[in-house]
Amino acid sequence: MKIENLLDFRDIEKCPRLVIKLGSALLVHGDGELRHDWLRSVASEVAGARERGQEIIVVCSGSVALGAAMLGLPGGGRESLAHAQAAASVGQVFLIATWAQLLAEHGLVAGQMLLTLDDLEGRRRYLNASETLRELLARGAVPIINENDSIATSEIRFGDNDRLAARVAQAASAQGILLLTDVEGLYDRDPAHPEAEFLPEVRGVTEEIHQMASGKSSSGKGSGGMTSKLLAAEIAERAGIALAIIKGVDDLPIACAMAANRGTLFLPKRDDNAWKSWIGGRLRFNGSIRVDQGCVTALHDGKSILAAGIIGVFGEFERGDVIKVEGPDGKMIAKGMIEYDWDECDAIKGLRSDEVAERLGHLPRACVIHRDHLVLL
Repeated sequence: MKIENLLDFRDIEKCPRLVIKLGSALLVHGDGELRHDWLRSVASEVAGARERGQEIIVVCSGSVALGAAMLGLPGGGRESLAHAQAAASVGQVFLIATWAQLLAEHGLVAGQMLLTLDDLEGRRRYLNASETLRELLARGAVPIINENDSIATSEIRFGDNDRLAARVAQAASAQGILLLTDVEGLYDRDPAHPEAEFLPEVRGVTEEIHQMASGKSSSGKGSGGMTSKLLAAEIAERAGIALAIIKGVDDLPIACAMAANRGTLFLPKRDDNAWKSWIGGRLRFNGSIRVDQGCVTALHDGKSILAAGIIGVFGEFERGDVIKVEGPDGKMIAKGMIEYDWDECDAIKGLRSDEVAERLGHLPRACVIHRDHLVLL
């Protein structure tokens, strides 16, 4: 059974494992103080879900905003990377201590996990994180997860906890993700527009859907916005995970959204296997190859990428890296695990199979990216 509506996120049969993401705007007042009563109400909802038999993982923003207030840093701690890292270091201690206290009131144990992009981009560390999540859940703990802002830099950070929530859900084999934010869901244009229409359901995030979003965080406290939520929905749908955006401002926000049946539900359009799901969720790449239109057509027919279809090689990747695949116009059309180093790819691009062996001086691999290691976007 799969999730088909908002109420299904509370159904133990359809959603035995759920990821809940809380945005900074919900967690922190304008003066940087924690919304303690609101967070207590969320903790009670987590406890209620656990009583139903659901396993819950919480991805919680707010450490930078909280730490900035405690340290007296200007601009909410986001005027410089050093400010953000210092604020996160202080704020995270307070945040996890609060979670531990609130969950303990319900007899629950909190477990902390701080992650960076590398933790979920490298296959081995991804599997380690996955195993830790499973063990925490098996032991009855509630994992509280945040990006490790105290050490993350612009090169390695997720940039928002929406995508982090999707990657965590993927690693934990969750069935659903609830993104709690300060808006009630996706509109077809700026919600302030008098003709804006609310979208209760989306099946597949398309370019048209992306055009409806704003990349700005409405509160100024977070680093995401509707664009980041759509990117999270893309990761989720590729893994066969349902995701919903709901308004989380009020106390008991999940119960309120369910009672009103109000939110935007993103239903997966496909369900890749675990390996392809991991490839499809990759966010960082060491390079890319560009292919011709004939290759693009072949990919949609289920074929692999051969050297003959490659027209450009960019970056310095190694065999086994997951790289971007671009169409003739430079737009990313797929992600895949490459079978050659970048310099070999550059040497054999555009060549037929018999020419590849002659150019390299050894028996080549059957393809540059095999279809089993390729995810179309």
